[in-house]
Amino acid sequence: MSKLLTGKKYTATIEDITHKGEGVGKIDGFTVFVPQGLPEDKVEIEIISIKKNYGRGLIQKIINPSPHRIKPNCPTYEKCGGCNLQHTDYSYQLKLKQKLVKDALERIGGFQSVTVHQTLTAGDKKYRNKVQSPVGIVDGKTVAGFYKPKSHEIVPLENCHIQHPKSNEVLDSISRKLHELNIPTYNEKTGKGIVRHIVTKVGFNTDELMVIIVVTKEDFHRKKELVDSIKRLKVVDTLVFNINSKKTNVVMGRKNITMFGNGHITEKVTGIQYKISPLSFFQVNPKGMEILYGKTLEYANLTGKEKVLDAYCGIGSISLFLAQQAKEVLGVEIVPQAIEDAKENAKINGIKNAHFKVGKAEEVIVDEAKKGEKYDVVVVDPPRKGCDEKLLEAIQKISPQRIVYVSCNPSTLARDLKHLCQEGKYEIKQVQPVDMFPHSGHVECVCLLNKVD
Repeated sequence: MSKLLTGKKYTATIEDITHKGEGVGKIDGFTVFVPQGLPEDKVEIEIISIKKNYGRGLIQKIINPSPHRIKPNCPTYEKCGGCNLQHTDYSYQLKLKQKLVKDALERIGGFQSVTVHQTLTAGDKKYRNKVQSPVGIVDGKTVAGFYKPKSHEIVPLENCHIQHPKSNEVLDSISRKLHELNIPTYNEKTGKGIVRHIVTKVGFNTDELMVIIVVTKEDFHRKKELVDSIKRLKVVDTLVFNINSKKTNVVMGRKNITMFGNGHITEKVTGIQYKISPLSFFQVNPKGMEILYGKTLEYANLTGKEKVLDAYCGIGSISLFLAQQAKEVLGVEIVPQAIEDAKENAKINGIKNAHFKVGKAEEVIVDEAKKGEKYDVVVVDPPRKGCDEKLLEAIQKISPQRIVYVSCNPSTLARDLKHLCQEGKYEIKQVQPVDMFPHSGHVECVCLLNKVD
């Protein structure tokens, strides 16, 4: 147990950084996590908590700054939890993310000689096509913004530098109208109020904009005036009310009501047109998506003769891209609405060799394995928790020539790769990090595994 005391100040040198973007320092050999700390910083910190194996501290003074430290260009950076690395030179961010992936593979996976390429990026400004802003009252005004780190205290949005300009414009206009109409915002503690979140989705290459307002009930006072005012914002193509009456921290409910427009937008990336609905998942960085999926296609190494299985296919974004160069693609996804969108997207693009099934990826692929179905390439793009162990076992049973793993979490990637490679049937050929979330600690990567003959 550490001899450090909470509330006391100590001097530390930051040695590393975590996947959450926090600095890692040592005081008398005891690990301390320091938000906004950078490798090579010498700082004075105040200890705010101590656990058995680590503590947390907040920077009180920077004694000697890291050579990679810069002044953030965002006025709300110190308060907002949307980004956590804007105090870092961007070229250094890319190196840090390459190191995060390599360290996870070595520490968790036990891989000592894997090729991890330099992090690719499509740029670090105005890259997000989706904003999900909580709505509340700050200083007597209705505002939309982001939560402060580790709290539900809202920081009003002020021309966010990583969002599409249309989103900034619309969020400001709608929050002012909510205040003017005196429509009550949702109170998490009491469970009372109407408006919970404002969500925007923008098609970067189609210029279409969808606004989704998350409300607790379908009908409320001055609803028509709100809808009419948003309709007058010429940039909004469609408005949807999402109903979420549950006392929960889940943002969106299952029911959507289209107020005007067609209830979805379209986006065109890498030559494929996609229909994006309120509940469907789509990469938030479309320019980065082109890099990510381009690398996925490169690693799949398709010649037109392969059968491809795409687990966690969502609205078919990877499936349809691969179908252009594959013989046949089967996409699997647990969300029924996403599969409907995937089928619609295949139809829109005239793609007839991509098919989709609703269900848990591990269960559908286990069924495929039991039926003796063979696939040349398997692509997985799981959520942050990684792949279900049953899915990994089913993939090994199907025994594809190549596995392309698209990951948003280096830790679970390393764990899953260890499972896939443990019997010597597969080997990692290369790993490509892609910075889909500049100025945050997150990193995506594409990994190629080849079957060992």
